[in-house]
Amino acid sequence: MHLYNDYGTWLTAQLGTKTQKISINAGFTCPNRDGRVGTGGCTYCNNQTFNPDYCAPTKSITQQLEEGKRFFSRKYPDMKYLAYFQAYTNTYDSIDHLKAKYEEALSVPDVVGLIIGTRPDCMPPALLDYLTDLNHRTFLLIEYGIESVCDATLVRINRGHFHSQSVDAITRTAARGIRVGAHLILGLPHESKETMLAEAQTLSSLPLTTLKLHQLQLIKGTRMAEEYAQNPQDFHLFTADEYIDLVIDFLERLRPDLILERFVSQSPASLLAIPGWGLKNHEFVAKVRHRMIERGSHQGRLYIPVS
Repeated sequence: MHLYNDYGTWLTAQLGTKTQKISINAGFTCPNRDGRVGTGGCTYCNNQTFNPDYCAPTKSITQQLEEGKRFFSRKYPDMKYLAYFQAYTNTYDSIDHLKAKYEEALSVPDVVGLIIGTRPDCMPPALLDYLTDLNHRTFLLIEYGIESVCDATLVRINRGHFHSQSVDAITRTAARGIRVGAHLILGLPHESKETMLAEAQTLSSLPLTTLKLHQLQLIKGTRMAEEYAQNPQDFHLFTADEYIDLVIDFLERLRPDLILERFVSQSPASLLAIPGWGLKNHEFVAKVRHRMIERGSHQGRLYIPVS
């Protein structure tokens, strides 16, 4: 039974070969940190949580990619790679600097495309023109961190943009024929289960190709961890079983052709203010699949197309 659209299967079909993402920290900052939009960043944010050891801005993009390739090629010598510009806002610089970084990544042998993570308020028209051309030359996926579709939540987490800006960026990018991904956090403070499930319908109405879901994790030293310590009643931190059922309920309401890249984030245990579930990603996915089969569930089962 087809349960949901798996990212790995889709990516292999897109590129005709097995590929591995290599994360890059290209030394960018964020308009929500440098004062253009705000200061202090999003209340949940600590970029250490998703940067592997080889991923450091003191190293060149080429060096980071070559070290990433060495790490993965021991096990998969014939693998091809995607350069994943992940840390902070990877379209937040001058056009010339951005082009130089992207082209450097593409010049590394066996790198067959780019994934660029950014914010919806950081996609100027001139950059989109360049990316449109780049999309004709190589595999390209633009991932927007939207995190929530609820403006009240976006204000609370100091996100520095509104949902209308997410809609605008996603729509403009997809209109150029570029693959578009989105990130969504489930479990942000004051969002009910009904609110979160309604987000599936909202996202399904947008021209998205891929979607990443992850549970809220409270990271040491962040403002959100401090908020939790002061007002834990404002938060509901899921058990693994609760979150598995929430993910399945969410999948059932999603557009059937959306590609699901992930369901959980895995921050290092040493950074967590509240202990995690002790499940590796593949173990969590196996539990989701098992529960979906038990429930007779599949992606889009309860999806209602927008007329």
